[in-house]
Amino acid sequence: MDHGLFTISLDNIGRRFNRDWIFRRVNFTFTSGESYAILGPNGSGKSTLLQVLNASMGPSEGKISYTLNNAPLSHEHVYQHLALAAPYLELIEDFSMEEMIDFHFKFKSYLPGTDKQQVISLLNLKGGAGKQIRYFSSGMKQRLKLALAFCSDTPILMLDEPTSNLDQQGVDWYLQLVGQFTRERLTIVCSNQPHEYAFCKHQLNISDYKN
Repeated sequence: MDHGLFTISLDNIGRRFNRDWIFRRVNFTFTSGESYAILGPNGSGKSTLLQVLNASMGPSEGKISYTLNNAPLSHEHVYQHLALAAPYLELIEDFSMEEMIDFHFKFKSYLPGTDKQQVISLLNLKGGAGKQIRYFSSGMKQRLKLALAFCSDTPILMLDEPTSNLDQQGVDWYLQLVGQFTRERLTIVCSNQPHEYAFCKHQLNISDYKN
């Protein structure tokens, strides 16, 4: 899996809602093949920073730039290069698990060496393939979101509170996926749970960027 060199550079980034600054003066560079944890208590702005990083939300001040193999990449195309799993991402409840997998991979390619059957087998949800997602437990839904993100052939992997709703067995399963599917990717984890980000080589603490 060679996606080339991807970087996200933040130059004095800030974001506010109304008059309240969530964070300010963030200078940081994220690079392919490295893993980063964005840390901070609940409500501190981790998810907001992640949305700025994935270009679904603009900064209130400062500049964010993306490069792919040292060539600038426009903000409109960033989504094509990333996979995201987050509590606020909705699954389509009327779909079965198989239909959701098919739908997701209309927009993303499978990682080399994976396909629909491998994703289903990775999920290991007995009898779940034809079941409507509305009947899934919150833990099963979280597993599905994670499997879709990990198995997408993207240079960037973004995970927001990845083990929310997972039991200990689910946490172990998540850590197996991390070992299997994050090499060479730019991986960013928003978390305040050490077991979710212990593998990350770099940390950015949102509390360091408050007014």
